[in-house]
Amino acid sequence: VRYIGIDAPESVRPDTPVEFMGSDAAVANGALVEGREVVLELDVSEADRFGRLLRYVWLRDGDAWRLVNLELVRQGYAQAVSFPPDVRRQDELRAAEREARDAGHGLWGPATPLP
Repeated sequence: VRYIGIDAPESVRPDTPVEFMGSDAAVANGALVEGREVVLELDVSEADRFGRLLRYVWLRDGDAWRLVNLELVRQGYAQAVSFPPDVRRQDELRAAEREARDAGHGLWGPATPLP
C-alpha cells in the first residue's frame, strides 16, 4: 500500500542509504498501525505505476477515526505531496505540514549533527 498524499523519507529502498528521519518515520508508522485493523480508503486511482494500492489509511481511535496519512504529516515524519488525480485530502495534508513546519516537528526540526 502506498499512502496517498504523503512522502516519507526512505528507510528500506534497496541499494540506497537510509534518508534523514527514515528510520524514525518507519517506527512512527509502525506505532500507529502495527497489529491494528485499518480501513483503506480509495481516492481516484486504484494503484501506482509499481502496482501498489493507493489508499488513505484509517484506524479507529476510541470512538473516533484517525487518518494515518495526516498523522504522519502532522508529527513531521512525512511531507504533503500531491499526485493528481488523487488529491481529495490535499488541503488538510498541506495544512498539517504547515503546522508541523511552524512547530519544528520531525523533518522541520533542527538537524542532528553528524558524529
